[in-house]
Amino acid sequence: MTVFVERGRSLRAQAKALVHEFMRNSDLCQPGRSGMRLSEIFRECGFDWGSFPNATSSNQQYWLVALMRQLEAEGTVERLPQSGPWRLKQQLAGSV
Repeated sequence: MTVFVERGRSLRAQAKALVHEFMRNSDLCQPGRSGMRLSEIFRECGFDWGSFPNATSSNQQYWLVALMRQLEAEGTVERLPQSGPWRLKQQLAGSV
């Protein structure tokens, strides 16, 4: 079973890198800009599987919330008001 846990970890890391790269390349997601809603980021990154019974597109976005919260905890992104759009966080000079 360990191989599946590792593969899952790898997929999560790849998804996180994809979202971060997308945001770095989006004008709206730059520090100080208006940001993008989670649903837009979700679709633009190709994570939407389409709508299925008990698995609508909006239900599928929940796992992306955890990804964004992890990026937020790392100091990479910020959410504008509590239910607002997401954008890259201004990095201080000298920080990675």
